[in-house]
Amino acid sequence: MSELTARATDWEHRLSYALPLFGHRNWIVVADAAYPAQSSGGIETICTGAEQVHVLRRVIDAIADARHIRANNYVDYELQFVSESDAPGVASYRRELELLMANSVVNRIPHEQIIARLDQSAQVFRILILKTELSIPYTSVFFELDCGYWGQEEEERLREAIVQSNTSE
Repeated sequence: MSELTARATDWEHRLSYALPLFGHRNWIVVADAAYPAQSSGGIETICTGAEQVHVLRRVIDAIADARHIRANNYVDYELQFVSESDAPGVASYRRELELLMANSVVNRIPHEQIIARLDQSAQVFRILILKTELSIPYTSVFFELDCGYWGQEEEERLREAIVQSNTSE
């Protein structure tokens, strides 16, 4: 088995292992090549040795197949302003990303704000970063996991029922 094949097997195995353990408040990040290794103990970084679109497709499919989770999706706000002349290939990547995420809501937030949220989450929850070979800035995609079988509307109804119960006593 070549080193590249071993790498691919390793990251895909790690993703398959992590997903059943992960849930509400865990994160998965598909990162570009320059994404830094963060020092928080809750963050695990794996160099995939793979193309970003391939890794993204695998992560999107794995989350979709997991009944217990869904994802809130984030990309760097800055990505839409990166020019083709400064970063050749960015226009093509944006088109591929748009196709991959066509069935999802994608939140665009400044990079530093996303990193701050990751840092805060990593203090208590695990984060898996899958670092790819892509060398275009601001192309990381962030998946903040949430409960797949309980949403905001259900939570609001539950909280209202609790309030109603407390006021009727």
